Amino acid sequence: MRSLLALVSCASLLAASSAFAETRVFIIANQADGYGVDQCLAKGEKCGAQVARTYCQSRDFAQASSYRRVDPDEITGSVPKSGANCSHGHCDEYVAITCQR
Repeated sequence: MRSLLALVSCASLLAASSAFAETRVFIIANQADGYGVDQCLAKGEKCGAQVARTYCQSRDFAQASSYRRVDPDEITGSVPKSGANCSHGHCDEYVAITCQR
């Protein structure tokens, strides 16, 4: 009886861990498009939900669970420090979109 309970517990843990493997965070450059979509994504507002979902679906994920602005300091070693990407008062911003299958 104990071995059956242990087997069921292990199966539950494996199923739960595989669900976690189906999440991925994409960091993308958030460039002004003239439609305000960049601000919707960066501020996590409802108007960015469709864009985030479409982005995830284009990468074979079912949905976007979150989206928000990311400081370059949060990204380890891949984004130049603040000021390096600035020209004429415009600096690059980045958005993190979390996708799930």
